[in-house]
Amino acid sequence: MIYREVQRFAEKEKLFRPSDGILVALSGGADSVALLRVLLHLGCRCEAAHCNFHLRGEESVRDEEFVRALCATLGVVLHVSHFDTRAYARQHAVSVEMAARDLRYAWFESLRKERGLDVVAVAHHRDDSVETFLLNLIRGTGINGLLGIRARNGFVVRPLLAVSRSDILRYLDSIGQAYVTDNTNLQDEYMRNKIRLRLLPLMEELNPSVRDAIASAAARLEEVAHIYNKVMQESMSRVKDETGISIASLLGSPAPRALLHEMLSPLGFTPSQEENVFACLEGQSGKMFYSPGWQLLKDRTHLLLQRREEGGGASAEAGCELPGEGSYCYGDGNTIHLSIHAMEQSFNPRQGKDVACLDAGKLAWPLVLRKWRKGDAFVPFGMKGRKLVSDFLTDRKYSLQEKENTYVVCSGNDIVWIVGERPDNRFRIDAHTRRIARMSVQGPAALSAFAGKDD
Repeated sequence: MIYREVQRFAEKEKLFRPSDGILVALSGGADSVALLRVLLHLGCRCEAAHCNFHLRGEESVRDEEFVRALCATLGVVLHVSHFDTRAYARQHAVSVEMAARDLRYAWFESLRKERGLDVVAVAHHRDDSVETFLLNLIRGTGINGLLGIRARNGFVVRPLLAVSRSDILRYLDSIGQAYVTDNTNLQDEYMRNKIRLRLLPLMEELNPSVRDAIASAAARLEEVAHIYNKVMQESMSRVKDETGISIASLLGSPAPRALLHEMLSPLGFTPSQEENVFACLEGQSGKMFYSPGWQLLKDRTHLLLQRREEGGGASAEAGCELPGEGSYCYGDGNTIHLSIHAMEQSFNPRQGKDVACLDAGKLAWPLVLRKWRKGDAFVPFGMKGRKLVSDFLTDRKYSLQEKENTYVVCSGNDIVWIVGERPDNRFRIDAHTRRIARMSVQGPAALSAFAGKDD
């Protein structure tokens, strides 16, 4: 029975003690309803928390009404919070999915402390862990990304990781417990849903037990990861000195790529950025790389990391950050306006060189606004090949003074827009776009960009 599996798993992973107070994240779906019923059956002291993200219209109302009725029937204290999720996503330039995650976990922790509870229980099960394994594998990850979902992360515990989705559905059917269904889980718009609805069924044609096989592999990797992380920590202490990360020591380590990943990934650098950093280790000095909170300079003998101040620096060479929606002043009286819009059929951006509309989902935030540099290149909109910015400006008949005052907007190491000119083709809006980043420029740069440079 599911009760024994969950209890054994909770004891093995030391998720909670019999006397602990548990805040159960209750959406109303099958997984969270099963979690609440199982914990109550095991005699746990539970309260429930429900988030209404106002993303699914009447379904959001239905879900809240359902959990209210369920908790009233079971005699469980229920807490409900309402969120303007889309506004949060726009303000922080993140996906709606990520916004909902940030909002709920921040509220859960605040509520846990307020109510004097010991842990927050969420309803991830074994199939969720398998999907996470595949999701991280597809996106690119180190060994720690292949561990699936961890049973405990701080005060957040996941007692259902010992059971599968089919186990949960059979359990609810056996006790006659109703639940609600989120219809967005039946759509393959998001990558996780594509893995669940399309990839895993295909893999099961090759191996009907593939979910168990992946879960077992992830469990074995967790033991390996303990050794790996110990070695990585020791190696990090050897390659770092008072200046920064010694390139010679890094390259002399047994696994320099893996070590670089473990140092840069926690700072927000992407796998592609890590590869670019590694590729330049024995090359020319002066290359800069940016993550949301850090900047990395490849110097002659070291990699120099510096925390970036919120809002970005002000110098034209180092650049200033564009972390999200807002207006940003730069240069001699110029202003960049940045806004985020949902991709809707009615959205019709005004055309012109002083406006750039890009796929926000393809961008690495925050963006960076800086003067162009020698060697900068991009893929001009409508083209496939890369072109040096210097050649592009020469073709556009820019004077030396105009070239000196030309700025670019960067996403990581990629230029996405020559301000007042052309955007990069790789970041164009396409059929898969969900959010649009719209940038417009006002001031002298916008005026000079139109002077005698018609296509």
